[in-house]
Amino acid sequence: MTTVPKEINAAAAKKNSAEKLTPMMQQYLGIKENHPTMLVFYRMGDFYELFFEDAEKASRLLGITLTARGVASGNPIKMCGVPFHSLDGYLAKLVKLGESVAICEQIGDPATSKGPVERKVMRVVTPGTLTDADLLPEKAERPLLAMCSITQRKTVTTGLAWLSLASGALKLMEFSGDSATVAVRLQQELERIVPAEILSGDNGSLFDDYAGTHINRVPDWHFDVVGGHKALLDQLGVATLTGFGADGLGAAFGAAGALLRYAQSTQGRGLQHVRSLTTETESEFIGLDAATRRNLELTETIRGQESPTLFSLLDHCRTAMGSRMLRHWLHHARRDQKVARARHEAIAALAQSEAAGPLAATLAQVPDIERITTRIALLSARPRDLAALRDGLLQLPALRGDVVRCYGPGQGGETGLLAAIHTALATPVACLDLLVRAVAQEPAAMVRDGGVFATGFDAELDELRALSENAGQFLLDLETRERARTGIANLRVEYNKVHGFYIEVTHGQTDKVPDDYRRRQTLKNAERYITPELKVFEDKALSAQDKALVREKMLYDLLLADLAPHIGTLQTISQGLAQLDTLNALTEHAQQHNWAAPQLVDEPCINIVEGRHPVVEKQIERFIANDCRFVNERRLLLITGPNMGGKSTFMRQVALITLLAYVGSYVPATSATIGPIDRIFTRIGATDDLAGGRSTFMVEMTESAAILNGATEHSLVLMDEVGRGTSTFDGLALAWAIARHLIDTSRSFTLFATHYFELTQLPDSHPSAANVHLSAVEHKDSIVFLHAVQPGPASQSYGLQVAQLAGVPQPVIKAARKHLARLEAQALDATPQRDLFAAPAADPYAQEEEEDAAAPLAALNAAQQALLDAIADLDPDALTPRDALEQLYQLKRLAAA
Repeated sequence: MTTVPKEINAAAAKKNSAEKLTPMMQQYLGIKENHPTMLVFYRMGDFYELFFEDAEKASRLLGITLTARGVASGNPIKMCGVPFHSLDGYLAKLVKLGESVAICEQIGDPATSKGPVERKVMRVVTPGTLTDADLLPEKAERPLLAMCSITQRKTVTTGLAWLSLASGALKLMEFSGDSATVAVRLQQELERIVPAEILSGDNGSLFDDYAGTHINRVPDWHFDVVGGHKALLDQLGVATLTGFGADGLGAAFGAAGALLRYAQSTQGRGLQHVRSLTTETESEFIGLDAATRRNLELTETIRGQESPTLFSLLDHCRTAMGSRMLRHWLHHARRDQKVARARHEAIAALAQSEAAGPLAATLAQVPDIERITTRIALLSARPRDLAALRDGLLQLPALRGDVVRCYGPGQGGETGLLAAIHTALATPVACLDLLVRAVAQEPAAMVRDGGVFATGFDAELDELRALSENAGQFLLDLETRERARTGIANLRVEYNKVHGFYIEVTHGQTDKVPDDYRRRQTLKNAERYITPELKVFEDKALSAQDKALVREKMLYDLLLADLAPHIGTLQTISQGLAQLDTLNALTEHAQQHNWAAPQLVDEPCINIVEGRHPVVEKQIERFIANDCRFVNERRLLLITGPNMGGKSTFMRQVALITLLAYVGSYVPATSATIGPIDRIFTRIGATDDLAGGRSTFMVEMTESAAILNGATEHSLVLMDEVGRGTSTFDGLALAWAIARHLIDTSRSFTLFATHYFELTQLPDSHPSAANVHLSAVEHKDSIVFLHAVQPGPASQSYGLQVAQLAGVPQPVIKAARKHLARLEAQALDATPQRDLFAAPAADPYAQEEEEDAAAPLAALNAAQQALLDAIADLDPDALTPRDALEQLYQLKRLAAA
């Protein structure tokens, strides 16, 4: 390994006019100058090489050897490299780390180049512009997002545009407000969209808070609104955007212009698969903030694992397209009940017809048509992509046959969701015919290897192949003739890629070699020769091979061009397949686990009968189902009960059942009737944000503030143990005030779990609140959780019993019991407890007199407590007879006092 004694970078080398650099290095520096923030992979024969600071960085990130090539400014130029055939693995690692890479290829002919072979950056790989199957997660999207903000008279209008390059889905959104409101809204949308890469202007600042997402700064003029509008019109090939619901937008057009410019530059060509536009609005989806997505564990556990989650539970999809759509549905449940009802009807039809099994078997043979279509559009599809597409399209008639048997007058008829899917899955006859005729049954992995096209597709290619494929028989015939002519029995005629065709004779037989043999290579035990006849055949055969490869490359480019007109149809098919696969997976799960069809109604209510937590019920042997009833007159449930009693599980299952109903899935319950829902909020668990300088209690209050500011009468709110992060009285006061606000102001459907038993008095003054509790029973010194939700408040929290189950040492438990007895005795002996929520006493002097009258009683109680403490401290088994007598006298003195 060569050490580099002094820092030298590409920019310094470029500026140093006195430095004599090689032509190759001058070429590299010119290319690097155009991609200053990216790692430039510079093709050198069978390797991609990196130089200067790129080499140092890549060596560190990839764990490859750092060496040197040449000299700049008197110091060795740092260099490292990777084999060209291993590129994808290294790219995947770099992209995962948030790096961007410029791939520089040799485009000139080395045989005719007088200087360095001409090179050009053919593609740019960034976290948000991936299309290669090896670089993308199979079951998730990685969108590229751009933001544009316009401020007028203290009102900020922010436009978002995001594109999943792998599918071609382009979406816009715009919202306005003061800067604080927009910042909160922006964070919520980014948490929903989860972009892999964000484009921001040079002067953008709102994105500075989103560490962990790759942020790319681009010039502010890229966000021009008028230019962006024109770019959208050109991209979609339309004269107006009215049909896409984009009338009246402004900032979103600026974002779209920057996004399209950037995406096109990374691919080095147009985006012909981006053919549609979706404009999203705030009221379209059920709102889920980051805390709610985390607490409900939709696609990731609280600990950041991929399972067990709601997604991992439901993902019975047979295609990657279906899995991605299921993930999208879980995070984008539509508020419009008609969307969910159509999916419920489709699931009912699939279940009734018993088509789920046959459909699953056929769908398992379908490839990722959505992403293959994108690679066709970007001219990066490989031969096996086309073979997989052909085989997948051949499954369409069978799928349509199963679908058409599912729907009818009783299952949505000709206008239902399954009917629309049936229409979308029509076989593209011309496209399929082209693929069947053109692509070999099992083509080579790369075009450069040949063997891509089927025999009979191109006559000239077949002729060239025949010349090279007949070489085997020619060599056998020649070998037979030469053995007879020379009398050398072990003579062999063979071929290898390095030395071409040759005749091999062992050293002991070389005296029999004819005069027309010309030595080609000497080995340890043999000599290799060429004859005029073999040389003529070699020239012809090798020429045919080269010409066949050139012909295949040309035919492949034409094939991709001929498939381009079918891109729109293939995208429609992929969407239909994804929907069918997702619905079929939900049907399979509902049938296997006894899930029921929910009923969505217009009246405000949540009425769940025997609901279950979809994930937890699969993790334990016996799950206790519970009811939950909300109506207009019953909007807040105060939940009490022991730790580990199931309060959080009950709350989460209500939220998940509600969400699943709007996703369009069946639900884990005997029945569920649910009214309009606009948002789901959760405040569950104790977490901190030390990196952001926020304590556990600060996080708790921040999440509570978001709920109180955002919840409406159509929201579902889950609040667990609010106020426990501060002193008892502070926490109790906050919990009481928050509960009052949710009842009186927000009027949302609220599940409010607490250990503050004082709060159970709320229903006395607020009829829309009700008490329920999770039951448990004591058995000796332990506790048995029943996990059943019952009316009324809990009698106690069982905290010491839970601590004992957790393994807290017995001396600590014993000491805690003693102290608890003292506290409870003091509480009983103090002034009778007033209603926490009652108005203050009208006469404060009367209150003071009452407290003075209670003083003698308090003193008596204190003496009694001292006697009880002395008895509690006795350990009879440890006393000698003398000690026992002494302790008896001591107790008698305390009693007399």
